[in-house]
Amino acid sequence: MKNDDTSLSKFISLILRHKPEEIGITLDRYGWADTTGLIEGINAKGYMIDTETLERIVREDSKQRYSFSPDRKKIRANQGHSISVEVEMPVTVPPEKLYHGTAERFLESIKENGIKKMNRLYVHLSGDIETAFKVGSRHGKPVVLVICTAAMLADGFQFRLSENGVWQSDDIAWKYVSEIIRDH
Repeated sequence: MKNDDTSLSKFISLILRHKPEEIGITLDRYGWADTTGLIEGINAKGYMIDTETLERIVREDSKQRYSFSPDRKKIRANQGHSISVEVEMPVTVPPEKLYHGTAERFLESIKENGIKKMNRLYVHLSGDIETAFKVGSRHGKPVVLVICTAAMLADGFQFRLSENGVWQSDDIAWKYVSEIIRDH
């Protein structure tokens, strides 16, 4: 993505995941926004975007953050919302282990309180260690927590898988962390 596409993508993420009111739009209960309204609202904030640019941003986004409806009249963020929406993510049986990337400085708090969804609807988990390290490095010296999903499933937890491959769960108690990986 070009630098201007990057700033547009970040702004779109803010709108579709956290603050649709920033440009005067609303999301439906499933997180969908009207594509035309999104484009008009973004342009009203001084950005220059058209349908072609929006489609390119969605297509080229390395994390596949967004999806269009089949008719392209609606768009939404695939996951990571802090506002209450019901993104249709199937309840899915996860692999035996999933990974949560965080910063080393948060370990003591996580040991005491578990992994919290904080301002999001779910805790985000990765299917691979490398992605988890990348996530953790955004917040400081990264560590990866290995999550024992079998134990969570046995205790009644459900897992959802977003369209862009992010596993999601409710808060995770420390007892489900089977290992801490400090180097990769």
